[in-house]
Amino acid sequence: MATAATETPQSGQRTLARTVAGNTFANVTRLAVTSLVSIFLPAYLTHHLPVKTYGAWVLILQLSAYVGYLDFGVQTAVSKYIAEHQAKRDAAGSAACASGGLAIMLVASALGALLTFILVWRVPVIFRTMPASYYHDVRLSVLFVGVSLSVTLATSVFVAIFLGLQRYRVPMVTTIVSRLIFGVVVCATAAAHSSLAVMGAAAAGVNILNALLQVGVWRHSASHIRVSLRLIDIPLLKRMLQYCAVLTVWSVCAMFISGLDLTIVGHYSFAETAYYAIANAPTAFLITIVAALMGPLLPAASAQSVRRSPAQMGTFLLQATRYSSIVLLLTGLPFLVAGFLILRAWVGPAYALHSTPFLRTLILANIIRSSCAPYSTMVIATARQRVATASPVTEGIVNVVSSIWLVQHLGALGVALGTLCGAIVGVAVHFAVSMRFTQSSIAISRTELFLTGMLRPAVLAIPSLLFLWHGVPTAMSPVALGACCACSAATLFLAWFVAMNRDERQLVARVASQRLGFSFRANPQPGPDNLMATVIAAKAGE
Repeated sequence: MATAATETPQSGQRTLARTVAGNTFANVTRLAVTSLVSIFLPAYLTHHLPVKTYGAWVLILQLSAYVGYLDFGVQTAVSKYIAEHQAKRDAAGSAACASGGLAIMLVASALGALLTFILVWRVPVIFRTMPASYYHDVRLSVLFVGVSLSVTLATSVFVAIFLGLQRYRVPMVTTIVSRLIFGVVVCATAAAHSSLAVMGAAAAGVNILNALLQVGVWRHSASHIRVSLRLIDIPLLKRMLQYCAVLTVWSVCAMFISGLDLTIVGHYSFAETAYYAIANAPTAFLITIVAALMGPLLPAASAQSVRRSPAQMGTFLLQATRYSSIVLLLTGLPFLVAGFLILRAWVGPAYALHSTPFLRTLILANIIRSSCAPYSTMVIATARQRVATASPVTEGIVNVVSSIWLVQHLGALGVALGTLCGAIVGVAVHFAVSMRFTQSSIAISRTELFLTGMLRPAVLAIPSLLFLWHGVPTAMSPVALGACCACSAATLFLAWFVAMNRDERQLVARVASQRLGFSFRANPQPGPDNLMATVIAAKAGE
């Protein structure tokens, strides 16, 4: 049996691959369950609340969610530094990281409560087109939910500890439990015809319960990573603050990119808020898929960046981008092609009629933006986010400015088009500027990344584009059903024979055959640089 001292590079890579595969599986499981809640909850609320009341409710959640942007990147920093200290077997360093993160998050929690009070005060100004009769309940709900999220913000450091330990199954369970309870509680209050204030109080109670659950799970399963303000290491705290400074800029840019859209719609065109929120839900689902796939790679890449060459990291980025692009297209294209049918089955024909134009624009925008998600993850993992800040800053500015200008001429559709403009500019700046300054840590040919990582998987969109060229179905007739099936079959054919190469097809076939209990003779061995392929192989062997 190989010990830590005699562990070979191959066995170490297999161990890493199994860890990443297990964490990815945990993230996908969490995604599957929370997505079911996210699908059921709007479908239930849109049938039990008036359009304007549902619009007010989603704006309450949107305003309260701004507290989460005060994370300052601390959760990412804590998980990164704990992963590195654990790799060095430095228990004191891990405790200092977690304790420093707690100190920062306590400050962030206080700022979150202050921000909540300011938002409560300014509700009539922020939502000037909202009926005045909603202001009282909206204010109370924002107060309840915002303060409770501020408390949860402080305890999120305990989640970061498990992420740094690469034990994603623990936060998976806590997230699933809290999300299920949230869905049940909100549906129960809506069924009882409770006011928005009662719904907000119920949601706040679930948030507090989630915070207590995070602390309790840490005490039970990870208390060997000590957390105390007395364990703060000032030099390490300064390093964390420097690391988080740029992530804070990224967080603010993320708010400008995807966090202000609904608020802008609510400010300029409250009547369209509910419809825009429904269109935004599938795009949020798309973003969540990418986050679930990319999340486990960050601590793993952080630990590996000290042992891998820039060229190897570049190869890893190329593979991750190509696989991510395939997943993005396979999940996003159905909404582009059959968005109206999906929305009609989900929330009814009235919402589908108004929301479909927003949906198509937002899905396209997020496919384009998320194509660079693996690069952004790798940049953060290698602590090079400072030199890659131009893209999120530029995208955020373009998004907000164009959305505000266009919404005054085109209504809510202008906000969606502003998001699309920002996404295109953001990706262009990454290629033109950011990638030039990260070659020392991630050596990659920009041409190869674009052609092989993005353009090659983009062939999956050809059947969908041809389908859209001949018109979009508004009813599931036998002809429309046959056309959708043909489009899906052609897309999967291109994904299998064009987007993936021969070795990757054999690896996927090996995974499928082992899961189904069949034998598969081909047993390709991933190359030393092909970590993504190794992950697939490791997952097959579990």
